[in-house]
Amino acid sequence: KIMWEKCGMARNEQGLKEAIQEIQDLRKEFWSDVRILGSADGFNPELDKAGRVADFIELGELMCVDALNRNESCGGHFREEYQTEEGEALRDDENFMFVSAWEYQGESQWNLNKEPLEYENIKIAQRSYK
Repeated sequence: KIMWEKCGMARNEQGLKEAIQEIQDLRKEFWSDVRILGSADGFNPELDKAGRVADFIELGELMCVDALNRNESCGGHFREEYQTEEGEALRDDENFMFVSAWEYQGESQWNLNKEPLEYENIKIAQRSYK
């Protein structure tokens, strides 16, 4: 629900900051309340499920961090603060022509590695769908 409401197709700085805090709070609640049924003697599908939930919590937080870091609207992801006068997505290719490759540094800490995008066969341009 946090991701749907605050890190969906349309998002803004305030909502992303709120989402990051809410996800961090959710993680604390998850780790303090999680109960794993089953035994440690063999494969435990309940432990596997809990691990997946933990991974999704971390991924959700990172998606919000990435969206907050990218000060532009591009593709299907619309930052409300970055739009043209006509309400179209406002790209910033000069500052964001890269793929974000985030490196895990510890809980709620990542290092951004930028992998430049180089287009040889297409022209990069602002689009209007009107």
